[in-house]
Amino acid sequence: MSSIQKKIWALAMVVLLIMASIWVSLIYYNQKMQDQYNEILERYLVMNEVTSTSQQMVTVLNNYLHTPISDNYEQIDQSKLEMEKLKEKVVDFKNADNELALTNYVNLIDSLMEAVNRSIMFHPESETENAIKTFKEATNISNYISEMTLTLIDTELKTYDRLYRGIINQSEEIKQLGIWLLLLISLLLLLFTYWFSLRITKPVEKLTQAASELSKGRFDRKVEVDSKDEIAFLAKAFDHMRVNINNLISEIHQKAQLEKELQQSKLLLRESQLRSLQNQINPHFLFNTLNTISKKAYLEGSEETSDLLVSVSDLLRYNLKHLDKSTTLFDEVEVLKQYIFIQKARFTDRLTFYTDIDESCLPVEIPGLTIQPIVENAVIHAVEPIEDGGTIWFRVKDGGDRVIIEVEDNGPGMTDDKRKQIMDGEVDTTKGQGSGIGLSNVVKRLRLFNGYEDVIMIESCLGKGTKVTINILKERGVEA
Repeated sequence: MSSIQKKIWALAMVVLLIMASIWVSLIYYNQKMQDQYNEILERYLVMNEVTSTSQQMVTVLNNYLHTPISDNYEQIDQSKLEMEKLKEKVVDFKNADNELALTNYVNLIDSLMEAVNRSIMFHPESETENAIKTFKEATNISNYISEMTLTLIDTELKTYDRLYRGIINQSEEIKQLGIWLLLLISLLLLLFTYWFSLRITKPVEKLTQAASELSKGRFDRKVEVDSKDEIAFLAKAFDHMRVNINNLISEIHQKAQLEKELQQSKLLLRESQLRSLQNQINPHFLFNTLNTISKKAYLEGSEETSDLLVSVSDLLRYNLKHLDKSTTLFDEVEVLKQYIFIQKARFTDRLTFYTDIDESCLPVEIPGLTIQPIVENAVIHAVEPIEDGGTIWFRVKDGGDRVIIEVEDNGPGMTDDKRKQIMDGEVDTTKGQGSGIGLSNVVKRLRLFNGYEDVIMIESCLGKGTKVTINILKERGVEA
């Protein structure tokens, strides 16, 4: 049974209990007055019956004395039995006020019965005179009983006159008490019903207000119901739903904001990178100039210089063309060869470059300008500042569902703090040097391209070189 049902049943039981109490009280007082009235009436009836029975006994005795047959004798016995019963009832009527009068009354009854017995006893023995004398005595006693009865009834009327009036007054008081009690109980029931209805309607009203607030989009107001029934459970569930919706909306707003910031970051990144490169040089003028110098060098017999200028021109053209889009690992490896050719011309024997490339991995897509900035970083920090130069290893391996690219050098290495700063995008290792595309920039672009954080890993120790490992998914083909 639910709590609300229990409350309703409790209200019904209270009403029934009050009604039953009123009914029992009225019945009790009514029965009490009725018993008092019946008791007084019974006293009058019994005394009156004593008079009638005594007169009947004298009449039956007279019949028997004139006609002594068995039927008349049986009537005398029956009258005597009735008189005995009436005498016992009269004895029960005794109280402090009428004890003496009732004692005399009972003695008269005994005297009557003795006179009747003597009259019967004398008749068979042919003592007619004694029988008649005894009969007259019985007749006189019967008359005394009649007079005594009237006297007792009169006394009883005077004695119980106050009782009659008390019963009437008590009846009127009970009537007035019943009216006031009914008014009081009605008031209490109204108050209890009002309080009871508030215990049900107040939580429902709060729940309705909360639903109205939610319908208006206000999810910050807590739903509070202090009852201990199904409405309180419903309110808790409703509040839990409100919190979930509010959290969901906040989460959606946060995701939308993050998405917006991410898009803006990507656009700003591309724009800044393009502007950084394009503002440094005038591509058309530079390409025309480099081609002119290359042809002139070739005509003058400087083929190596001509090849170097062609490599520089192709490298710059690739950088400007592929900065904002994805390309294949094959193209990245080709432009890396041109970059190494240029650096070889610069550092000669100081730069040692080894490659280990799995040709089956070259068709995989990768963000443009990813490999060259990493190798360029190794050249700047592991070859250029060292008098004897340095060695760089470039490896492309098949890793199952991904391609593993490694760039390793034997340079001075870096601290853990600097490595963490690069991974967090807080430092640009080639700022102001080379192509201007730093290692932190490469880390960000690789993460955007692959969609997860562990796409690149840097291992380094001071004095023992640095190793950069890139994991590119084979099935990934989204532009950076």
